[in-house]
Amino acid sequence: MRRKICAIGNSRGVSLPPEILDKLHLAVGSDVEISLDERSRRIILEPAMPADAEGIDADFVGQVNDFIEQYRPALKKLAE
Repeated sequence: MRRKICAIGNSRGVSLPPEILDKLHLAVGSDVEISLDERSRRIILEPAMPADAEGIDADFVGQVNDFIEQYRPALKKLAE
């Protein structure tokens, strides 16, 4: 799905279709995490972990997410 970058004050933004937000259980005001995968030139946007998620190490979560992104094709094949 192609979208255009638009100006929002001094920032830039991209509109997100409601059907995608619904599938991720996100709404206006939801917190998201944004990261950049420079190697593959990708912007990654994902729901933020709840602030009350006690006992979950954010660094570990990041490492798991990196692993999933790196091995996504193989993981999809294993899931079939």
